[in-house]
Amino acid sequence: MRVPNNRVATRSAAVAARSTLTTLTAAVGTAGLAAAHANPGLLAEVDQHAAGVRDSLDGDRCPLTVAALAGYAEGLRDAASEHGWTPPAESVDWSEPDWVLTRLLAVCLLARGLDPRHLA
Repeated sequence: MRVPNNRVATRSAAVAARSTLTTLTAAVGTAGLAAAHANPGLLAEVDQHAAGVRDSLDGDRCPLTVAALAGYAEGLRDAASEHGWTPPAESVDWSEPDWVLTRLLAVCLLARGLDPRHLA
């Protein structure tokens, strides 16, 4: 029995999107969100960035998805890399994160609000 091509591609895309968000959460989200909850100023910045991401993805009109957030994060990293940004090689100083890290942390915050069954 053959599986239709569109099912294989969709499943692979879903797995890739979840993997992207899982990797991002491990690299940035866990420590960054802990730091944000301990620092009200950082949390406010992350919330503002989350609103910007939501607006960019039309999140007020349609629900955010794993694929949309993963695509946004990948696009942001690619664009930032083209402009000379490199991900930190060591742990991040969350007292003064750069714009890109704050935006990626906002993606992690939004992903945390998704239905957990979509991240498994």
